[in-house]
Amino acid sequence: EAALIAVYRRHREHVWIAHSTNHAEVALDVAGLHPHVSRPPAICFVDLTGYTRITEERGDEVAARFAGELSALVEDISQRRGGRPIRWLGDGGMFHFREPRAAVLAALDMVEGAPKIGLPPTHIGIHTGPVISQDGDVYGRTVNLASRIASYAGAGQVLASEETVDRSRDGGLRFEPVGSVDLKGVGEPVPLYQASRDPSA
Repeated sequence: EAALIAVYRRHREHVWIAHSTNHAEVALDVAGLHPHVSRPPAICFVDLTGYTRITEERGDEVAARFAGELSALVEDISQRRGGRPIRWLGDGGMFHFREPRAAVLAALDMVEGAPKIGLPPTHIGIHTGPVISQDGDVYGRTVNLASRIASYAGAGQVLASEETVDRSRDGGLRFEPVGSVDLKGVGEPVPLYQASRDPSA
C-alpha cells in the first residue's frame, strides 16, 4: 500500500509539473517571448507498432518479452549515439539527445534493428527545442510535440520536425517532406519530414 501511494504521488507530481510547464510556455508564446537556446536538444519517442493488438492476440507473456527486447535494443543504440533514456513506457520510450543529428541516426538504427531481432516494426518521432529538466525527467512543448509526431508516424517510419531537419544537415541523411499535418493537441499544422539514410553519402 505504501509503495502504491508513493507511485501515485510521484505520478501526480509529474502531471502537475508538465501542466505548469505547458501553461508557462503558452503564456510566453502569447507574449511574444521565446526561449533562446543556441544548441537545443532533441527528444525522440519510439514505440512498437501494434503492441495492443499483439497483447490481445498473443498474450501478455509475448508482449512483455517484446517490450523487454525493445528496451534492450533502443537503450543500447541511444547510448552508443550519445543519448540517454528518460522514460520507459512498456511498448516504447523517450530519449534525450544533445545533438539532433545523433537522434536521427539512432532512430534509423532502431527501426532497422527491431525486425532483425524478430520484433514488430517501430515508429519514431523527433522534435528539437528547449526542455525543462527536473529529477531526471524532461518537460515542455518539445516533449509533447515529439510524442505527437511519433503517434503520427507509420510502421517503420522516422518522422522529424523542421527544427530537427535544420540541425541535421551534415550529410549522410535524407529528409523527404511529408507535408504540414494536423497533430492532436497542437494548434497549427506542423511540417514533417521522413528521415532515411542517404545512399550517396
